[in-house]
This record gives sequence, C-alpha cells and structure tokens, in this order.
Amino acid sequence: MPTKPTTYAALLRGINVSGRNKVPMAELRSLLEGLGHREVRTYLQSGNAVFTADRPPAAGAEDELAAALETAIEGHFGFRVPCLVRDHGYLAAVAADCPYPAAELEGKQLHALYLSAPVTPERYAGIDPESYRPEGFALGDRVLYLHAPGGLGTSKLGEALSRPALHKGLTVTARNWNTVVKLVDMTAPTP
Repeated sequence: MPTKPTTYAALLRGINVSGRNKVPMAELRSLLEGLGHREVRTYLQSGNAVFTADRPPAAGAEDELAAALETAIEGHFGFRVPCLVRDHGYLAAVAADCPYPAAELEGKQLHALYLSAPVTPERYAGIDPESYRPEGFALGDRVLYLHAPGGLGTSKLGEALSRPALHKGLTVTARNWNTVVKLVDMTAPTP
C-alpha cells in the first residue's frame, strides 16, 4: 500500500539577513524539488518553505528531512543553514496551544521560537519573568511562545531569550504570529 503524502514546512534559520547567507527562494524551491518533494512553495524571503513528501510524520522523519535539506543547501550554496521541518499537525497544535490571546494581538507582538528538541523550564530558570513585564514567555511542545507587546526589535525579554548559551545544543528559529498562522494554512490538507 502506498504511503500517503504529508505536507511539511521547512523553517530555515538565519538566511537573507543583512546580506548574509543569501538563499534565493527560487533556488530553495529547486533544491526541495531536487530532493524529490512536490508542491513546493515558499513564503516571504526569510526561510519558510512548504512541500509534500512521501514520508509520514513518524519518529525521526522530520529530522531526516531537515538533515537532507541542510546538506543540499550546503552543497549548493557553500554554507550550512540549520533547518527544522514540521508537519501540519504539529504547526496547528502550536497555534492552538498558544497561551496568549493571539486573536487580540498584532502579529509582531507574538512570536513562536521553534526548538529542535523538547526543553524543560529549568533551562530558563535564570530569567525572571516579572522583571520583563508586560512581556512574557511560555513553553510548549518544542516551542517557546514570546509575547512582546512592543515588537521583537525592542524586546528586552527577546534579547535575554536569544543568548546563545541558553539554547546550547538546540536549533532555534523564530517566526512572528502572522507567519505561524500562514504556515498552518499552507500545510493544511487539501480536501
């Protein structure tokens, strides 16, 4: 029996920022197609790609898809780009489980920091949430929700959460809430 195709989102970290790690979206689409993926689409210039693959969302499948894409990018562009791959079910759960009133906030006020592995609250024990109010953060399944009412560019909590030592051993890539919702829509099964 053939495997039912699954739609995934690839979240690339740190491309097309300040002229560094330039990855044109047309070339990213071609790379994904070269890996055998279908229905490849990109969203914005910041490293969001959606594709269909004959890989069910089983244990390890997302990591294997991400590793193949990282290798392809390095081979084509000459630099390594950390990637996370997530299926529609996971992306929809992240949106549904958000502890902040997403419908009441502007997209720039709420962010999802996607993590490559689960983390425990102890990792963030050194950050006192009270000292950053009205900003706040909460952990979910391989995601950290960041509420930054003034936007990420001026967020002191966002700055504290972006310290490399805090995420040692993890790939972390942030998306504003508009992108979170768009990726849920783009990966949704078609009727």
